[in-house]
Amino acid sequence: MFREHGYEGASLTRIGRATGLGKGSLYHLFPNGKEQMAAEVLAEIDAWFEENVFSPLRDEPDPRLAIRLMLARTDAYFLSGRRVCLAGTIALADARDQFAERLSGYFGEWIATLTAALVRAGRSPPEAVALAEDAVAGVQGALVLARGLGDPGAFSRALERIGARLG
Repeated sequence: MFREHGYEGASLTRIGRATGLGKGSLYHLFPNGKEQMAAEVLAEIDAWFEENVFSPLRDEPDPRLAIRLMLARTDAYFLSGRRVCLAGTIALADARDQFAERLSGYFGEWIATLTAALVRAGRSPPEAVALAEDAVAGVQGALVLARGLGDPGAFSRALERIGARLG
């Protein structure tokens, strides 16, 4: 619901309809309401990216392989441009301040782990930071572009160009 309608548009009524649960059941499971639901979804996203993207960027001995894995897994996670980024959606919404620390951690960790992999691959630290920021921004922009064009292929093509720049 958050991906489909954004944080503000994901009302408890909509969430209840989608899950088959009444408001009472939702509040029983999530006493802090919609904010808690979104926080738990963001935590799940954080955990997925930690396991599938950040950890390999840190731990894979071959940094070039780690970067290729990052791109392949990012493509798979976002369903080759057919799935929006919930963190990006919330970052653009009025709810951004409620989740500022978590959003900053997600994007910051992505940039930091990619920067470190790029340095291990032989890039200078300033160049690596710039490339990492551009890559994460490129992923986010490509998701918006693919959605706006109704062309998920735009996302995959952008990932290919990002991969070429990262080397």
